[in-house]
Amino acid sequence: MTLKKLTWIFKRHPLLYKARFKLLSKNSNIEEIQGYTYNQYNSKSTIPSYFEEINQSIFKDFQPKTDLEKIKHLSVWLKNNIKGGPGLSEPSDTALKIMLSGKGGVCSDMAQIFNNFCVINDIKVREWGNTRAPFNKDYGGHSFNEVYSEDLNKWIFIDVYSSVLFFYHKGVPLSVIELYELVRKNEKVYFKSFNSEKDIDEKVIIRNYLDPDSIPFLICHYSNKTYDSYLRKFRPQIPVFIVHFVLFVIGKSYHYRFPLDDYKRIFS
Repeated sequence: MTLKKLTWIFKRHPLLYKARFKLLSKNSNIEEIQGYTYNQYNSKSTIPSYFEEINQSIFKDFQPKTDLEKIKHLSVWLKNNIKGGPGLSEPSDTALKIMLSGKGGVCSDMAQIFNNFCVINDIKVREWGNTRAPFNKDYGGHSFNEVYSEDLNKWIFIDVYSSVLFFYHKGVPLSVIELYELVRKNEKVYFKSFNSEKDIDEKVIIRNYLDPDSIPFLICHYSNKTYDSYLRKFRPQIPVFIVHFVLFVIGKSYHYRFPLDDYKRIFS
């Protein structure tokens, strides 16, 4: 059996996928996660300097008037300069270099580098994922972000990979919790692109967000410095799933929090 096949088994095999979720998942509630941010565990000083170098290029000729303008501009620049490709298991600065060279990057890679750019731009941010209940092996899930707008005094869902925001009655942009609560009530939700250079794939948006069986989970306690350090030290000699398992065993792993659902019913 090849290393590539073995890696696929540990990352994608349904039984091991379920086992990973059971190890990392915790039930939560809306109040408990309200104040959580990626910034709490990742200060500016822990973000690799390459992000600041690229950030200067991103905002070289643009002076945002609001925090939402800043967030949109950052998102559009990343989307327009990253073609995407295979998933990466690299330290964050290495991943960013690969992505900007057009040689890789899936939704989770985009969400992760967006987190780091938000930190250095003083934007509160956090990362979410979703899955299906009951578990659907044909749906691989999706990663996306949420940012806190000081101007609007609320959390706002943002899909950097698709450059979209969601709205209810075309008003203020929705948060992740607001979006999923409305979808479950069968309320009409609108989505709109803020990237004039890219077309929306409506089928992808509907599949990822507007399916009532979708379950969101917040990714918590992710230390970019810790993961960069371990990935830099052990990759590519050691498969990434082993690196992640080691971090879990020594208590330095991220975990998933489910604020709207009992995660155990996913695998019932």
